[in-house]
Amino acid sequence: MKLLRQKAKPVSVFMTILLLLLAVPYQSAFAAMIGTETVIDMARGQEARDCLNRMMIREDVQTAFTSYGITPLEAKARLDTLSDAEIMRLYNQMEQLPAGGSDLGTAFIAVGVIFVILFITDLLGYTDVFSFTR
Repeated sequence: MKLLRQKAKPVSVFMTILLLLLAVPYQSAFAAMIGTETVIDMARGQEARDCLNRMMIREDVQTAFTSYGITPLEAKARLDTLSDAEIMRLYNQMEQLPAGGSDLGTAFIAVGVIFVILFITDLLGYTDVFSFTR
């Protein structure tokens, strides 16, 4: 046993030095959790960027840029240089404008009003639309 220890000592010293030399230049990676808000903001930013890029392809938008003296390639390059916050601000402004916005809220209100009117008339007996009002 003593002979084995004497023979293994130089090998173990060599292996220890080798492992230290391999481990010293490399730093361990520090990983952290990514918050849900960060992931959602990144997804929203990418979605807004994709929507604006699809809008830039439209012919009427390209003719509008040309009338202002901006080529479509230059407009796309300008759009690509915007930060995510600027893209989101531009996208929100486009959504709030009447021509570029969504009328989904108005459609829900109209459907709701029609449902209430039909429900009331069905309760009063003027119509026979809903079977559960009997």
